[in-house]
Amino acid sequence: MGGTIPQPPLSGTIEMILNVVIDDQLLELNVPEAFISQAQDFFAKMDSDMDRGWQVNREWVERPDQMLRAQIAANKLLTALENQDHNLGRLMAGYILSRVPEVVTVELNPAGETRDHRIEIAEAGIESAPIAPNGESIAHAGIPKGLNKMQAMAQAAKDVSKVFKMGKQYRFSVYNHATGTWEESPAIADKAQAESMREHAFKARFEALCG
Repeated sequence: MGGTIPQPPLSGTIEMILNVVIDDQLLELNVPEAFISQAQDFFAKMDSDMDRGWQVNREWVERPDQMLRAQIAANKLLTALENQDHNLGRLMAGYILSRVPEVVTVELNPAGETRDHRIEIAEAGIESAPIAPNGESIAHAGIPKGLNKMQAMAQAAKDVSKVFKMGKQYRFSVYNHATGTWEESPAIADKAQAESMREHAFKARFEALCG
């Protein structure tokens, strides 16, 4: 695999997150969207190389499918993590995010072979959190109430995350005080819509805290 390696992007760009599990440890790899855009030629070269066939351990695969290509990249990601090769790691994480945008988690098997790396993808039609279509969180149980406006504003800022990007879609999270867990919004295709829904969720949480 080859191609021109892109340079790190300027700060302030939108970051995409790839959740990676290795040895029962969760790593959140942040890959700037601008970096992925710059790396498209590199990714295309990877695809071109794999179009000609690929040696997967002891097996020659004539034309790896999308999932096997992601596993091949995952295997290179494992090598990058073991060698602390941050540039290669960013490239392989970016390739997976670019080619499998519905990816949820990549579980690396250090003792296994390429096909032993698990690529978990989101199931169509499954939403990941109980947040209403208008963005209002329904997870108000257990929150501290009766705060003044300044306190409520500060707490709401802690309870409602900023919009972040996963794959090609946007999400935000709302903290559920009753369960002690973060609940993600549904996947949102448009960033402006995600920001609007996040504002609704923030306002709902602020008002509940004041209540």
